[in-house]
Order: sequence, then C-alpha cells, then structure tokens
Amino acid sequence: MKVGDIVVAGSLNMDLVVPVARHPKPGETIIGGDLQRFPGGKGANQAVAAARLGARVRMVGRVGADAYGAELKRGLEAEGIEAADVAAIEAPTGVALISVSEDGQNAIIVSPGANARLRPEDLNPTQFANAKVVVLQLETPLETVRRAAVLGREAGARVLLNAAPAQELPADLLRKLDVLVVNEFEAARVAGSDEPESMEEALALARELAQRVPVVVITLGARGLVWAGAEGEGYLPAFEVQAVDTTAAGDAFVGGLAAALAAGEPFAAALKYGSAAGALAATRPGAQPSLPRKGEVKGFIG
Repeated sequence: MKVGDIVVAGSLNMDLVVPVARHPKPGETIIGGDLQRFPGGKGANQAVAAARLGARVRMVGRVGADAYGAELKRGLEAEGIEAADVAAIEAPTGVALISVSEDGQNAIIVSPGANARLRPEDLNPTQFANAKVVVLQLETPLETVRRAAVLGREAGARVLLNAAPAQELPADLLRKLDVLVVNEFEAARVAGSDEPESMEEALALARELAQRVPVVVITLGARGLVWAGAEGEGYLPAFEVQAVDTTAAGDAFVGGLAAALAAGEPFAAALKYGSAAGALAATRPGAQPSLPRKGEVKGFIG
C-alpha cells in the first residue's frame, strides 16, 4: 500500500462546538458563544495527530454522502493521510456536540451516524498490510474493533486500543491487544473497579489490567500518567500548560505515542513524546486544528 506505517481504523465526526461559561445542569438552558465547526472524531483526530508528527498513516472508516463527509475526507487528504478506505455511504456523517467551559473542560455528545455502519466485513487484510502500529478506539461497533485487532495482529503490527468512550471490554478483545490506553474512568470501567483516587491506586490498577494486556497506560489529565506491563512501569508527570480546550488532548497523546512507536522509539520515550503532543493540543481550541506538528513537539520537549 502507498502509506500506512500506522493504520487507524475508527471514527470521523464533525465537531460542533459552543463555548460556555460553565456546563448546564440537567433541565437548565444557558447562553453560549458563537458556534464553531471543526473536523474531529477520535479515529480521525488520532490519524491527523500521527501524520502531523511525521508518520505515514492510512485511515479506514465511514462518512456520510453529505457535505460534512466530503469535508472530513478532504481534510484527511490535505494532511497526507491515505483515505481511499474512508467510504461515503447513505447515512449521516457522525457529529459531536461539544460545550467547552471557561476553564477548558468539555462535555460531549456524539451521534455516530456513518461510524456505526463500519462493519467487520468492511475490513480486509490489504488495508493492514505492512503496518507497524494499528490504532483503534471505541466509536465504531465493538465487533469491528475486534476484527481490526485481529487483522493488525495478523499483519505483525503492534495493536493499540484507546478504550474510549468507556465501556466493558470482552476478554477475547483484550487478548488481541499490545497496548491499552485509558483514562482513570475508562480504566475502572474495563477493570470493573472503582476509579483510582491516588497515583498509587492508579499504578496498582495499571498492574492489574496488565495481567490481561501486555502494556497498560492510564492517563490522569493534569496529574500525568502511569504505565505498567511488559515495557516496565512508572509515572510520568504532565507538562505544565494553560489549558484552553482539552477536546483532542487525549487523541494527540495517542497519535504521538503511536508515531513514536512506529518510528522505533523506546516505550518510555514514546510516552513522553505523546504527553508533550497532548499538552500542546490542550493550549488551542478545536480538535484537529489544535494538533501540533513534529517541530513544535520536539521544541517543547527541548
């Protein structure tokens, strides 16, 4: 295939964003700022993040045969991403409705649309050939994620799942993964336990999950991250930045981690690289517009 050191099988959404002073309570109506529109979706965000950091990326997904879908696909191609396997179908393009508060925190409702129509039979071995890293999320059907993990393993790639949005995961899917990336809430959901309240509890939870997946990374927002498993274990503090919009910070982290792993970086160095990408993304508004480029990340790390 033309490109594809990294193959991302996942979601593409149009993000409709409204800035607010604070998020509304149930039953409450508040007045927000001007509506903004940004290309997004966890899959596409992670694909763009990796591409901007120098990786060769192929995207596999579905959009609607509508204006949003055409715009999203053009955006991928403008980033140098191979998007031939992003098909337009008779369904609405996925949309995310996002409110962003003054402190940079977001609340999101996703209407999956065409993403929910990406089926296991839409995936084939050719799409994953020669991949070094396969990146997956949970905004497409679980059986499709499972199929992509199988094809990634068969291609000899390292399979990385960002288990978001949070849900319980079957044991047979976990056995097909090489790296699991979750925040503390998602980690608790996968493990069927309480959320960790301290760094020590987070590391203990990572160790527990590492009995099912070779390497587990638990991101903790402004507190940093912990990891455990076959690549050792440890704690990485977060880079200190002034957050403007955290919408795609997690996707920037995953894209940076995948790009560094595909380039052959040691796991601890790849974590630092991804963490820097995520920190930079949080300082800018929007999803894909916030994603940093390779030179920025290297300069930020110093």
